[in-house]
Amino acid sequence: MQRARSVEVVIPIYNEQEELADSIIKLRSFLKKNLKDFNWHITIADNASTDESLNIARKLKSRYTGVGFIHLDEKGRGRAVKKAWQTSRADFLSYMDVDLSSDLRYFRTLITALVDGYDISIGNRLMKGSIVKKRPLKREVLSRGYNILIKLLFLVHFSDAQCGFKAVNRKVADRLLPNIKDNAWFFDSELLITGEKVGYKIFQVPVSWTDNPGSTVRVLKTVSGDLAGLLRLFLDRPWRKINKV
Repeated sequence: MQRARSVEVVIPIYNEQEELADSIIKLRSFLKKNLKDFNWHITIADNASTDESLNIARKLKSRYTGVGFIHLDEKGRGRAVKKAWQTSRADFLSYMDVDLSSDLRYFRTLITALVDGYDISIGNRLMKGSIVKKRPLKREVLSRGYNILIKLLFLVHFSDAQCGFKAVNRKVADRLLPNIKDNAWFFDSELLITGEKVGYKIFQVPVSWTDNPGSTVRVLKTVSGDLAGLLRLFLDRPWRKINKV
């Protein structure tokens, strides 16, 4: 009898005390119902929160099976996701934003794409079939412009680098994470660009996504970091040091 595949679901957080408990309870309920044929586990990856988030994570771990947490003393979403993925030995490694802005009903599709042979699976808010709600025009324009810039600079095929709804298989994590330098918001883009350049297959899932007006993301700071990251990748081209798939 073939063993059930394992799935790690990482929730990176920074000062998310208001919605952390509700989101984890909702996510856990979804996984129990919809991923019965997988061994799943939720890891809350706290990166230097200064509010009650870490204490809430501890309580959630003690109260619910299948929920754990890690704590990092330094900020950085990319740092938190990398640490959680490298710590886990699951077959499939995923992460999503704590506000669950991407509708959970698409998560099984994200994972089954990996079962079917894709290496990386991502939620896409910009492709046909996607539904985006309540997103401010400024953020929509910036996101579309940024993804067009990625295509022009790197000639890649994916079209939404930033959606916080992604999964990879074990071999991708083991091979690529040591080569990903960014520890902040550019982590996603660097992973996808490098992954496609070395030959990994990327599956894109159109999602229903609802903007969270209470998000802790600082748009201008994020844009600045993303542009600096694109320049670094364009000049360094780190995928040339990694053997093609």
